[in-house]
Amino acid sequence: MKIALIGATGFVGTALLKELTDRGHEVTAIARHPEKLTATALVHPKAGDVMDPKKVADLVKGNDAVVSAYNSGWTNPRIYEDFIEASHAIQEGVKKSGVKRLIVIGGAGSLEIKPGLQLIPRNFRPNTNAAPAQPAIT
Repeated sequence: MKIALIGATGFVGTALLKELTDRGHEVTAIARHPEKLTATALVHPKAGDVMDPKKVADLVKGNDAVVSAYNSGWTNPRIYEDFIEASHAIQEGVKKSGVKRLIVIGGAGSLEIKPGLQLIPRNFRPNTNAAPAQPAIT
C-alpha cells in the first residue's frame, strides 16, 4: 500500500513510519524538516506545509491512504490555533486529492478515563483542547 504520513519526524510519526515500513508499505513521509529522514526504497521524504489545503492535496495525491500524526509543536505559542487550522487544511486537502482514507492519530490526552475526567487535564497541554475539536470527514 502507498501511504502518506504527515508528521513523519515527530514522536508518534517516527513510530508509525517504522511500523509502516516494517509492514512493507511505501511511505511518502511528510515533515517540516524532511532532512531528518533517510530516503529508502520505501521512504520518500517531502517537506510539507499542512496549513494550505492545496499543498496538502499535492503532497498526498496518488496514495492509497493518509495518516496524520500532525503536531503543531510543543513550544509553539499558537499550539491550539495552529493545530485546529492544520487539521481543517489536512482534511480539506485530502478530500481534494481524491484519497479516500484519512486516519488521524494523536495522543491519549483528550481521552476520558471515566465520564468527565480526562487522562491529562485540559489545562495541562493545549493540544488536549484541540484534538477532540476536530470535525469528522464526511
